[in-house]
Amino acid sequence: MTGMNRLERWEARTQTFMLVLAFVFLLAFALPIVDPNLPAPVRRTSLVVQDVVWAIFLVDYAYRLVVAPKKWAFVRAHLIDLAAVALPALRPLRLVAALSLLHQAAGNKLRGHVAMYVSAATVMVVTISSLAVLNAERGSSEATITRWQDALWWAVATVTTVGYGDFYPVTLEGRLFAFGLMLCGIGLLGVVTASLASWLLERIADDDSDDGGPDPATAQDVRELSAQVQALRAEVLALRPDGGASPPR
Repeated sequence: MTGMNRLERWEARTQTFMLVLAFVFLLAFALPIVDPNLPAPVRRTSLVVQDVVWAIFLVDYAYRLVVAPKKWAFVRAHLIDLAAVALPALRPLRLVAALSLLHQAAGNKLRGHVAMYVSAATVMVVTISSLAVLNAERGSSEATITRWQDALWWAVATVTTVGYGDFYPVTLEGRLFAFGLMLCGIGLLGVVTASLASWLLERIADDDSDDGGPDPATAQDVRELSAQVQALRAEVLALRPDGGASPPR
């Protein structure tokens, strides 16, 4: 870790630990939603775990802000981290915070591996959206999404822009989550399409090289070709009867 500042050393040391805590936070929030009949002690324990993990992330963010060489640059570059420690204060938004925590902890590990990053992001978005919608819809008498299996099916259909319509949110909070999931689905499909197109172009370029196709011309190639054309032109002019003299005008 030679040459790293205090912020970089801290993030390198705590990255894996914070990722584990993010998953613990998500599990603690998801259990009471998936099973509303949990015993009261288990439900209370899940709330305590959420509060403890949130406090750890809050301390982590505060320390990184203190040791950051440029405070405002750190805040601007870590807005998702700020949301992760600010949103859990509002319990209805804690699932959004769970996504922020997972993104904060896992983003650096997967950045640079587009396929892995997109796959992990898709799984996270679908899982958390299904929990968020179920949490919002379950209390409504007109709800069509009352089980996590139904919520998960709805999330998959929505993020892939299929939208069968057999399950749909009826509450304002549920529709807001649905709107966010639709935007995520469009963005993820765009990334997948761009990645696939890039991969196909690379394969075509590799196939051309393997088949002995022409390599891209370099500046040296162009100069050599120009010299050859000039020499050929001089030879042609020398073969003319007038010795290459220009005709009178």
